[in-house]
Amino acid sequence: MTEHSTAPATDSWTLAHAKARLSEVIERAQAGPQIITRHGKPNAVIVSAEEWARKTARKGTLAEFLLASPLSSADLELDRVHDAPHDETP
Repeated sequence: MTEHSTAPATDSWTLAHAKARLSEVIERAQAGPQIITRHGKPNAVIVSAEEWARKTARKGTLAEFLLASPLSSADLELDRVHDAPHDETP
């Protein structure tokens, strides 16, 4: 007798199916992102904690990013507009 799985063949789940099979969704997320759809449209993505940490890890400071910019050595002449503050009335 062959057992047929009711799990989707892809990494996409309807919200109702994901709720009913949450443990399986989480298990599969260890191998790759799991897309949750609502009304036939992608609505959320479940990823492993390791993947989330990797994607959201800070990669330096804003100052380091700006100093590494190709424009950091450019000799740009920028004019600053000295408008009145927005909360003051003339």
